[in-house]
Amino acid sequence: MATKRFSTEDGFDQALKAYITQHSAVRPEIEQAVAGIITAVRTRGDAAVLEYTRQFDHAGATRDALRVPVEVIDRAYASCPAELRQALERAGQRIEAYHRRQLPEDVRYTDPDGITLGWQWRPVDAVGLYVPGGKAVYPSSVLMNAIPARIAGVKRIAMVVPAPGGEVNPLVLAAAKIADIREVYAIGGAQAVAALAIGTETIPKVDMIVGPGNAYVAAAKRQLFGEVGIDMVAGPSEILVIADDSANPGWLAADLLSQAEHDTDARAILVTDSEALADQVIEKVEQSFALLSRAEMARQSWQENGLVVVMPSLEEAAEVANRLAPEHLELAVEEPDALLPQLRHAGAIFLGHHTPEAVGDYTAGPSHVLPTGGSARFSSGLSVYSFLKRSSLIGCSVEGFAALAEETAALADAEGLTAHALSVRIRK
Repeated sequence: MATKRFSTEDGFDQALKAYITQHSAVRPEIEQAVAGIITAVRTRGDAAVLEYTRQFDHAGATRDALRVPVEVIDRAYASCPAELRQALERAGQRIEAYHRRQLPEDVRYTDPDGITLGWQWRPVDAVGLYVPGGKAVYPSSVLMNAIPARIAGVKRIAMVVPAPGGEVNPLVLAAAKIADIREVYAIGGAQAVAALAIGTETIPKVDMIVGPGNAYVAAAKRQLFGEVGIDMVAGPSEILVIADDSANPGWLAADLLSQAEHDTDARAILVTDSEALADQVIEKVEQSFALLSRAEMARQSWQENGLVVVMPSLEEAAEVANRLAPEHLELAVEEPDALLPQLRHAGAIFLGHHTPEAVGDYTAGPSHVLPTGGSARFSSGLSVYSFLKRSSLIGCSVEGFAALAEETAALADAEGLTAHALSVRIRK
């Protein structure tokens, strides 16, 4: 059973701090293994990628089979069951409509001193998209990563996805077709991340890598950051539900388990001002395992990482949420908009009883790639902005330069940067 805590009990604050830092430590054995994989890919290219792919995914992997032919992508789309294809296309349309509203405008103006200022936005040239293919299949991740990149103006998107037994899941390929991805490689793991970041004989390097993965993928992204851009280093999935006594216990149990079934390290958290509701939800969770195809994983996650917290008020519940800064935050309360101003840190916020987190995973529109592990305190979810770079614009007329010259040179002198000062005075 999940841990149940009361804010009034001794040691509550320390216990909450310990829960927040749980799973945050970097595992040295994984970091060391990934460093070796990166070095191998850097020095031996395709040969190293194939070696690790044969070891972990597909014993018969060959260089000729690394890239998935376009015809295979098209066949996967054509053979996709009509209902699923329609659902993927509908989700893609909603994701596109939402993210098109995020496109920023370039700005240029002249200030009173005669200085032309502004900024312009430009996309990165090439993005690598990692799609998991181990414990589950995630065609939704293809859409949620690739569509914002396309809208931002990214010209090249290269997708990598593990192919256990040599076969890429056809639903993932169908999603690639819908997202207009034609460059797909049947590789996964840290070797795939390294190949995208460094480049090999078969796989040209990219400028940025996005998409979730296991601990080895996360470690590779972390170690290669700087050589290549990344979206984030994603940790285990998490959901925090703030609920009052107007909530349906069965609905809450299902929502909590929707994250617990992702991974044994996933976190499902309920914070409520009603002890009776807390007990009902715990009971409903136990009853709901029988309905799940991934019951064993969900049960282990709930038992090891589940948390139920009873607070005196919803306002104090909101502060617990702010401390945890969850990936997904559901407001299963009678008046969610009233609580919203008090919430400072969350990847995505789901408003009201009829907005389960699952609609955000698939069809609502915002990308489901969100900050985990408390990183919502300082970062946002994936969006069009993730793929754009902003360049400042500065232009001085003769008069504008004259208005800034003396102060610029004086500040340069004060910092001991005489070439800076000379570059100004030589123009006077």
